Amino acid sequence: MVSIQMSDPCFRRATTVCFLLHAAICSFASAPLVSEVFSPEIKTVTLRNPDNFMAPPVIRLDSDDRLILSFDILGDSHDYLRYRLIHCNHDWQPSMLLESEYIDGFNEATVDDYAYSTNTFTHYVNYRITIPGSGLAPLTSGNYLLQVYPEENADSVLLQQRFSVSENAVAINGMVTSNTDRGFNTEWQQVALDIDFSGMADIDPYRDLKVTVTQNNRQSTRRTITTPIRVEGNHAIFDHNKDLIFNAGNEYRRFETVKADSPGMHVDSVAFSDGRREAFLTIDLPRADLPYAYDRTQQGRFMVDEYNSTDPDLGADYVDVSFFLDMSRIEGYDVFVGGDLTGDIFDEHNRMVYDPRTGCYTLTLPLKQGSYNYQYLIRRINSAGPADPSPIEGDFHETGNEYLVEVFYSPPGTRADRLIGTSLLE
Repeated sequence: MVSIQMSDPCFRRATTVCFLLHAAICSFASAPLVSEVFSPEIKTVTLRNPDNFMAPPVIRLDSDDRLILSFDILGDSHDYLRYRLIHCNHDWQPSMLLESEYIDGFNEATVDDYAYSTNTFTHYVNYRITIPGSGLAPLTSGNYLLQVYPEENADSVLLQQRFSVSENAVAINGMVTSNTDRGFNTEWQQVALDIDFSGMADIDPYRDLKVTVTQNNRQSTRRTITTPIRVEGNHAIFDHNKDLIFNAGNEYRRFETVKADSPGMHVDSVAFSDGRREAFLTIDLPRADLPYAYDRTQQGRFMVDEYNSTDPDLGADYVDVSFFLDMSRIEGYDVFVGGDLTGDIFDEHNRMVYDPRTGCYTLTLPLKQGSYNYQYLIRRINSAGPADPSPIEGDFHETGNEYLVEVFYSPPGTRADRLIGTSLLE
């Protein structure tokens, strides 16, 4: 066994680098840290509970819960990658904790779980990271950002993904209703919450709690509430709050490319050209002025699948999927395709182009075979604000949405927010 002394120059150098990196992140971060992919060669990024496809990326502290980050890098050879974790507060700004306070071991691990695609026209390497794993395990609750980078360049982040670790120290009871403070059975849904904090001592619910609510994992919908409307014993009540009123939205649209050589759900036709599989979706129409139609969807998620493969992560091929939205040009606005398939990011890669010859907005995305949810959103040209699905998709109170509730504990004088409870409301 090799013993490392704190006086060892290498140890001091590594500690200094980690401290400076943490200080730099804390000093320069102003916008919240978000899940994002920085390399165009990285595709199909998911971070999920392997035992529950519909569960949010949250694990319980000191439990057997696991999350698996999966992603592909296009090409024929594997890359040497590492990853680290950054502890964040409720607002996704880095906390003031040192790495030794929130990580068991060194905050660096090798990505050594990878495999090559099999029998696919598009070659790729699939990588998997298990959290906790590889001697890198969170020690405290809160929000975390997982960053993946090349082994030889820690400053070049290839991708980063959000997840959370919860203590489950409080009970969260809640309901979603269309009887809102803005109207009854119209275009809104309202969330009401009852936080039972009887398991925690010395808590001041008017001062120490921060509650966040997010609809369908769309970060632009995330609301933060800091003051309950009232406290009844050990219960903090959050209701009749205008910040907990959400646009009801509409059910996600769906398509399937499980069989690449024949049209699946909502696929008009398929083709093969220049070594690439292609799928042309059935032309879509705006739905804001149409009657509501119930559909059981995956709330924006997608699932990789290939009908003849025992391991779709390796056997599913990439398909160039073309979207068509038949509507007049919306002057002054961009139109995007959204959902987990685009990572809730809106930029050039998922911005649609208007074709005046056909009167359609069009977009082609390379997507791994599977079943997908998607929607159409608009945003003012050159705006950095959120994209809005309502003008195209409409808002209907009957829509089945998910609301992720997270309760953070941050009394005065603490250097980090603890995540003391989570719940998924429908």
